[in-house]
Amino acid sequence: MSKIFRNQIFIPIAALLLLAVFNLIMDPSFFKITLGYNSAGDPVLSGYLMTILDYGSELAILAIGMTLVTAASGGQDISVGAAIAISGSVVLRVLCGRDHHAETMQAPIIVAFLISCVVAMIFGAFNGTLVAFFKIQPMVATLILFTAGRSIAAWINNNELPIVNEVSFSYFGGFIPGIPIPTPFFIAAACVVVIFLVLKFTNLGLYTQTVGINESSSRLNGLNPEFIKFLSFVILGLCVAVAALIKVSRLSTINYSVIAKDIEMDAILAVALGGNALSGGKFNMTASILGAYVIQFLTTTLYKFNVSADALPAYKAVVVILLVVFSAPVVREFLSTQWKKITKKGVAKNA
Repeated sequence: MSKIFRNQIFIPIAALLLLAVFNLIMDPSFFKITLGYNSAGDPVLSGYLMTILDYGSELAILAIGMTLVTAASGGQDISVGAAIAISGSVVLRVLCGRDHHAETMQAPIIVAFLISCVVAMIFGAFNGTLVAFFKIQPMVATLILFTAGRSIAAWINNNELPIVNEVSFSYFGGFIPGIPIPTPFFIAAACVVVIFLVLKFTNLGLYTQTVGINESSSRLNGLNPEFIKFLSFVILGLCVAVAALIKVSRLSTINYSVIAKDIEMDAILAVALGGNALSGGKFNMTASILGAYVIQFLTTTLYKFNVSADALPAYKAVVVILLVVFSAPVVREFLSTQWKKITKKGVAKNA
């Protein structure tokens, strides 16, 4: 049991179970999944659990990049929401061209996505350059894009709201015909597989943790800390582009001031809930991804019980503070020590 308390993934799993038990007691219908049909006549699964899988998936994608940035730089990127607005705006600009209400797409979706990936990675490289080479604290460096990003997104489309009328574009944020599970879940699953293969067959994870733990020592061991930090921000940029495609695909348009609003906070909380040190160093990617779904589970639960949108951040903050405190290594060590004392007393009484 003491080993379980020490395990980094213990807290997100415990939080997930706690939320599941709470909903099971308060309203068992929370776990009901129904098979219905959308407007096109295709079968779709619906229910609160499907909502968690759907919207939690884009958060899990961002948590992948945010985990690497946190581990390497010892800071967080607060410009993620603004970067999603920029990347999504680029996708719509390429697809619609000059006609913001074009009946047919002006370019293939894959081309629009690849261009948005390049743009998002460029902005990621911008943030990475400020952090790695100019030694600016990550939160301060990304504050620039956080402030200007949504204005840039609006400028890309001349402050108009382009609309994509092609049905196939909505598949990325909705359902593929004949498959009742939300497409974002499959996209997230693909991203998870890719990052785990990268971490398994390359030294990216080791180098990232080494730089985060001790930058000077990593340099003495032949690593280039600046490049590792720079690379982590570029990877986060790629994650942003994937999340942006999902976001704009849901409505086939964009609202520059609302899209992905405050999503960077949820991504940071997912990393913290996974037990990863926000000061950098050792990380657990599995725990971060699970933490993303826990955050979405919490958000969906609050909406289920009619918590207003204005009050939602306050309720979430209280719960998340408790979860993050319990995820701290010091607290886990304390629980482990107390468990040992309890078991020793039990053994002594039985003897």
